[in-house]
Amino acid sequence: MGEEVAVYGTIAKMKLKPGAEEKIMEVMEESDDDRAGHVATYVFKSDADPNVHFVTTIFESKDAYKKFADSPSQDKRFRQMRELMAADPEWHDGEVIHQDTKVIATR
Repeated sequence: MGEEVAVYGTIAKMKLKPGAEEKIMEVMEESDDDRAGHVATYVFKSDADPNVHFVTTIFESKDAYKKFADSPSQDKRFRQMRELMAADPEWHDGEVIHQDTKVIATR
C-alpha cells in the first residue's frame, strides 16, 4: 500500500475548439519543474461531445496545488491552452476523499 497523504486538486471541464485535442495534449504534457507535489493528472474525453474534456489534476496538498496554480509557468501554459478552447473552463477545486487506482491509462 502507498503512502497516505491528504490530497487536493481540481476537475476542469474544457470545451475545445474542433481539431485542438492533439495540440492541447502537447501543451499539457510539456515537462516542467514547478509541479512539486504533483500526484496525478487524468484527462477524460466525453462520449457525448468529443470536444469536451474533463481534466483532473491531483496534488499532495492544497498548498502544493495553489503554488502550482498560481505559478507564472502555469499561467503561461494556461494561456496557451485557453487559445485552444471554445470557452473558459469550469473549475471545481476540492479535497480528494477516496481513490482506487489499479491500472495506468494509455492513449
